[in-house]
Amino acid sequence: MNSTAQNQGSAIAPERIPALLESLYGAQAARRAVQEVRQLLDDFRPRLPQPSGSQRRLGLTQRDALLIAYGDAVREEGRAPLRTLTEFCESHLRQVISGIHLLPHFPYTSDDGFSVTDYFAVNPALGSWEDVTGLGRSFDLMFDAVFNHMSAQSEWFLRFLRDEPEYRNFFVTVEGHPDLSQVVRPRALPLLTEIQSATGPRQVWTTFSADQVDLNFKNPGVLLAMLRALLFYVERGARFIRLDAIAYLWKHIGTPCIHLPQTHQVIQVMRAVLDEAAPHILLITETNVPHTDNISYFGDGANEAQLVYNFALPPLVMHALLRGDATHLTRWAQSLALPSDRVAFFNFLASHDGIGLNPARGLLPESEIDFLVERCQAHGGFISYKHTAAGSKIPYEMNIVYFDAVNNPSAAEPLQTQVDRFLVSQAILLALRGLPGMYFHSLFGSRNDREAALSTGISRRINRQKLIRARLEAELMEEHSVRACVFSRYHDCLRVRRNQAAFHPNGGESVLACDPRVFALLRTSPDGRERVLCLHNVSREAVAVSVAVAEFSSDDTLTDLLNEGPRRISVAGTQPLTLRPYEVTWLKAHHGRGATTAALLQEV
Repeated sequence: MNSTAQNQGSAIAPERIPALLESLYGAQAARRAVQEVRQLLDDFRPRLPQPSGSQRRLGLTQRDALLIAYGDAVREEGRAPLRTLTEFCESHLRQVISGIHLLPHFPYTSDDGFSVTDYFAVNPALGSWEDVTGLGRSFDLMFDAVFNHMSAQSEWFLRFLRDEPEYRNFFVTVEGHPDLSQVVRPRALPLLTEIQSATGPRQVWTTFSADQVDLNFKNPGVLLAMLRALLFYVERGARFIRLDAIAYLWKHIGTPCIHLPQTHQVIQVMRAVLDEAAPHILLITETNVPHTDNISYFGDGANEAQLVYNFALPPLVMHALLRGDATHLTRWAQSLALPSDRVAFFNFLASHDGIGLNPARGLLPESEIDFLVERCQAHGGFISYKHTAAGSKIPYEMNIVYFDAVNNPSAAEPLQTQVDRFLVSQAILLALRGLPGMYFHSLFGSRNDREAALSTGISRRINRQKLIRARLEAELMEEHSVRACVFSRYHDCLRVRRNQAAFHPNGGESVLACDPRVFALLRTSPDGRERVLCLHNVSREAVAVSVAVAEFSSDDTLTDLLNEGPRRISVAGTQPLTLRPYEVTWLKAHHGRGATTAALLQEV
């Protein structure tokens, strides 16, 4: 962020914070909270890194792409996993990946890291803060802020159980038996958990599990503690901070307890504090909900998250490839809009979690969601369920690695076909406007780990396999292995993308309607001088398309950026182009007069 933007942020933030705190806590409590926030900022500001040089408002370019990985995604005997991850990524990814979303690396008791016991420590099984710093010397880092809930075995919760005054109201409790039927549930588990405390039995709110007790943000002390953690993460090298499960943060009985106005205000406080102390830090909200609700976390484009997970993308791309028809994906992508040039979508297809179905509701007919569920199970995956307000269970998430989501492991088809099909999905991810995030197991072509899921009873472990470094690197050296085929071509796509200004997050994007078997878009650099026409055949059939010459300059030549050998296509006349089954081609316009309107595609 440039100095002007920083100064603007510093001028605005102090004015926003008191009003937001007063709205949340009332005038009297807000006055004290404002003083404590100011003290917190004074304490941290001298210790926080500041950006060097000038940056655009969002501070991202086409060279930014994130890897999503657990700290122990790749292992070596006798070494701290974080050191192994650092060396592996430096060796294989430094030229194509700019940053790493380091999934929760804190001490925890369950949910593979998302039941944190200490927000300020590193899990010793992974390494130390020095190891995290070492990773950060080569890559930008994203940390998880798991602030909705905390481990039932954490010191904070134990002090709550002892009824220590400072922690007496730190967690959400419920008295009696109020009507909680309106509460939106992400999982088919009890909402309340009875515990024994120093004052007798109590009911605590447990949105996700009995081991994950929800923090009480109606207590300003909780917000202040989370702001301290937020600034601590910046001090420890985070450039991105992911607000986990943030939609459920504020509870008010008699409401759905999701997307409440107070939740948005808490995010605005966090943004204002960061704008004041570290304006180069980007917040990203993780809200696995229908698309309209999801994008509300951009706020007005300047006051909430700079990045929002594009949760509808994974199920829609999966649907397009399984049906061989990109109609629904195209229609949705054409509707995407951003409230300002200071925000962007975080585009992803796979993560440590499964493929959410809620984001596809309203975008796909229910019959097509049922089709995805059936295909997931047929491909060896599992289905997670949630409770509705009426008490019934509906599919919530598909637990499956993305390679197998779009490929049937039992199908009698060539491996090359499956690799081609999978890489169409990943090319779509990389072509869309925004910041791309690639899950470790997608980048390296992993298959379902059903044994891990079945042996633990945790369905999500189907795509959380821990890999032995020597074995992984040996497979990458095997020319015709799945891992080698996927990674080498994925690497090429990332390399091409980072060198083309047309893929800049602030560049133009026109999603084009053509043959339903092709997902097509035109990307344009922010200055309008570079254009890349991206064509993705999602079907098993060859498809012929042509570029309508009126939208390009008559002396334009389109160069294929991805495929081997010279493939230069003149657009002086309508030039048919046949895409092979599951082919991806990114065509860069050269020598034109700078036309910036969208290319039209027509069936031949």
